[in-house]
Amino acid sequence: MLSSSTPVRLSLVARGPFLTGTRRRTSTPGTAHANIAASVTAPDGTQKDRWVARHSHQTVLQQHCDFFDTDNDGVIWPLDTYRGFRDLGFNILLSLIAVFIIHANFSYPTGNSIFPDPFFRLYVKNMHKAKHGSDTGTYDAEGRFIPQKFEDFFSKYGGDKDGLSKWDIWHGLKGQRVIMDPIGWFGAIFEWLATYIMLWPEDGIIKKEDVRRVYDGSIFPHIASRRAGKTKTKAT
Repeated sequence: MLSSSTPVRLSLVARGPFLTGTRRRTSTPGTAHANIAASVTAPDGTQKDRWVARHSHQTVLQQHCDFFDTDNDGVIWPLDTYRGFRDLGFNILLSLIAVFIIHANFSYPTGNSIFPDPFFRLYVKNMHKAKHGSDTGTYDAEGRFIPQKFEDFFSKYGGDKDGLSKWDIWHGLKGQRVIMDPIGWFGAIFEWLATYIMLWPEDGIIKKEDVRRVYDGSIFPHIASRRAGKTKTKAT
């Protein structure tokens, strides 16, 4: 006869969560971190180029958007998003599609008025209001970073690879779906598709550390700078 805990054990074997006791511990993994995207391998967040220190006034979600706010006025125009995606290596068509999806869906929730913004601008200080369902849960409703949720997603769907294949991502998207949430479904699909295209791993596995740096936005300037360097090299 099976005990009441047996079904739970079976489900954990099939798709186990991240267990803090099995690897290097992250300080308070279940607690939302306001401005540090912490993980097992980066418990202090992104220290390269003093990222955490320079962005201590922003939530992790606001840091994620910082790359697109080029004049640091807290407002992201559609043209800012277009230029940002182009700098990250997306072609004209994909950049235009990204602008439409992002600004059409997120402009109103992040606005300061009950009336829609005629220019479809995004307001960084309110970006947490654009959080949608059917995602990993790594961002909470205030734009903070929850390490446990981040680690859980990779543990459940990536196994021991320390990364995710495109099929792992697909299974993760299906596993995280919430009923009657089409905006969340397509939002999650768009975000992971854009992440995979941007990183485009040679071995087909996007690395966990790279995805963590997507969450706090610290990888965006690095990719843009690297691509700018290649462009200059080709031009010369």
